[in-house]
Amino acid sequence: MGKIIAIANQKGGVGKTTTSVNLAASLGVLEKKVLLIDADPQANASSGLGIDVESVEIGTYQIIEQSNIPEEAIVKSTSPNVDIIPAHIDLVAIEIELVDKENREYMLKQALESIKDKYDYILIDCAPSLGLLTLNALTAADSVVIPIQCEYFALEGLGKLLNTIKSVQKIHNPNLDIEGLLLTMYDSRLRLSNQVVEEVQKHFNDMVFKTIIQRNVKLSEAPSFGESIIAFDATSKGAMNYLSLAEEIIKKNSN
Repeated sequence: MGKIIAIANQKGGVGKTTTSVNLAASLGVLEKKVLLIDADPQANASSGLGIDVESVEIGTYQIIEQSNIPEEAIVKSTSPNVDIIPAHIDLVAIEIELVDKENREYMLKQALESIKDKYDYILIDCAPSLGLLTLNALTAADSVVIPIQCEYFALEGLGKLLNTIKSVQKIHNPNLDIEGLLLTMYDSRLRLSNQVVEEVQKHFNDMVFKTIIQRNVKLSEAPSFGESIIAFDATSKGAMNYLSLAEEIIKKNSN
């Protein structure tokens, strides 16, 4: 049975897409079968794995809208063992179109039923908002990874996200777990980075992943080549960090 993990934070620029793409690639390299669902209208996870976003005809939009089945949208990515359901800018319209649909929060969950068993992990790269798209992802997911940037406003907005997760647990998805809080963009030379790490670990203890994603130039360069960090530079700090995160998640889920 595949585990569905949403990668969510309504703040932009915290490393959601970087995490989605590179965690998927790392799990793939560790011989897990992975499906990455791009649920962000910016479609960066799709282009980050070498998909030509302009040519996407069937993607996340059609799956949530249920005009196509997931099997028709799945594309092989450039990463070993990683398939992707790509996004297209038309995903922007889904929020408006779902508004008066019955069961609108469950559309993605229903769509994924048919393929859940075909993968070890299904990762959903969420949009940087708490709208219907993200709600669909959280309702469909078994757990959520929350990337947190090691910067001054890191904890701002986290309360809001945790409240959203609580209400999703209460109303739509009682089984939703927090897989973990992931500290990203860490720079060991900055006092602030170290303070944020301490603060988050103090507040959330075991909820925080041991792996910390360090600032790494290669990590920011990889997407412009349409490659994961594993394909772009397997020896870089970024690649090591994401492989370590993948191992941590595999270990956590094999207990």
